[in-house]
Amino acid sequence: MAKRIFAALLAAVLILLTLTACAKKPQDNRVTQVQTTVAQSDEEIIPDDNTTFKLCYSQADSLNPFEAVTQSNQILAQLVFEGLFSLDENYKATLNLASGYRYKDSKTLFVDITSGIEFSDGTTVKANDVVNSFEKAKSSAYWGGMLEEISDCSAVSETEVVFELNTPNSYAHNLLIFPIISGSSDGFPIGSGRYYFATEGNETVLKANVTDSFKPHLTTIHLENIAENDSIDNAINIGNISFAFRDLSTNSSRKISANKKLVNMNNLVYIGVNNKSGITSNASIRKAIALAVDRQSLVKSAYGGFAQVATGIFNPQFELSTTALFESTADINAAKQAIAQSGYSNLSLSLLYNSQNTDRRACAALIKQQLEAAGFSVSLVAAESDDEYFRLIQNESFSLYIGEVKLPPSMSLKTFFTNAGAAHYGIDTGSSKAGEEYYNFLDGGELGAFLLSFSNETPYIPLLYRKGMICFSKAMNGDMQGIQYNCFGNIENWYFISE
Repeated sequence: MAKRIFAALLAAVLILLTLTACAKKPQDNRVTQVQTTVAQSDEEIIPDDNTTFKLCYSQADSLNPFEAVTQSNQILAQLVFEGLFSLDENYKATLNLASGYRYKDSKTLFVDITSGIEFSDGTTVKANDVVNSFEKAKSSAYWGGMLEEISDCSAVSETEVVFELNTPNSYAHNLLIFPIISGSSDGFPIGSGRYYFATEGNETVLKANVTDSFKPHLTTIHLENIAENDSIDNAINIGNISFAFRDLSTNSSRKISANKKLVNMNNLVYIGVNNKSGITSNASIRKAIALAVDRQSLVKSAYGGFAQVATGIFNPQFELSTTALFESTADINAAKQAIAQSGYSNLSLSLLYNSQNTDRRACAALIKQQLEAAGFSVSLVAAESDDEYFRLIQNESFSLYIGEVKLPPSMSLKTFFTNAGAAHYGIDTGSSKAGEEYYNFLDGGELGAFLLSFSNETPYIPLLYRKGMICFSKAMNGDMQGIQYNCFGNIENWYFISE
């Protein structure tokens, strides 16, 4: 009896194993099929696209990168022209048209040009093209401010140029990202970039410069004439254009519903401080103000997260920014201690801001609350126009003001420490120890000495760096990457999803 029971159990087990094996087989087939589909997808050839991709531009503005005044046309230049160097997301320079560089001394920079590189018309890029482009860039509104540090450029040979600097700066080669152009053809300026201007029918387009190293799917880019900022935002939302860069200087751009990625920029928002008169002439008071400010709150609330905290002197992405001098959040107790060290009991301050800028208006209200939490009494002064704002700053009619400055990619801070700088107001540039140590650092001195001097003096107060944004159609694919000076970073990988 026991043997029969055992035999029956054994038979049941064998039947179960057989059924299980049969159940697994279709499942294994399904897995194999999915893997095959993925493999086929990976090997799928993406066809060239000469109709779908559209960018905005202003027909009323110039396509010449040294004459263009609209952001749309300036951004187009990134596709058509190249500089001697390129910058990555950390503001580190890499060779582009240049094949090498060297500093002969602290104010002389030699740059070699890669031999054989051609403009889109087939002519070779030579030293004279660099010299001519530099001269035009230096006199232009868009590039001129960045190139103020360079006094002169001349050709040494057909493949070598030399740049003379006004003051030493070992990062001056970061400035050599201005477009190198040739002459013009059919009315269009000529560059050596990834695309070139052309006419197709009655339309201005960008055609791809296809090479062994650049084989984009988007072989033709169509240009849509759109003038106003709000119209551009609407155009990307409804799909009239495929891609746009927005510097987020207006709130409307933050409401874009297309796909988007934030882009780090070198636009510093700071508190300018009157070092020359009033209670802010006291270094302990300036230190107390810096301690009382909650930068993280300003980024989240006033700027809606479209910024990053400035805890040091340089841009957070830059290699010299490793030392933090400020906290992200307020330290009210330390601020009160600094106030006590100052010896002041009347803690009245005025805070000037441009009321036309909604971000700075919100920023001013928050800073007032933060400073008053530390014991200051703050009156807000709202300038009703740009002209009034700049007049009050230039007359130094403030205790504090909220300012913004676009720093050059060389990370030069001369704008704060020279009388010609747009951000020097309130700082005694002739007697500033921080300014003295900064110039010593540029000429080979210790960075630590400058940072210590800045911390002791606090001539101005860094708050945050604003961010920009690249936005693009939801139908686009290719892991779109872009940075401030190269919004179209990996455009060769972009394509539209098939319907």
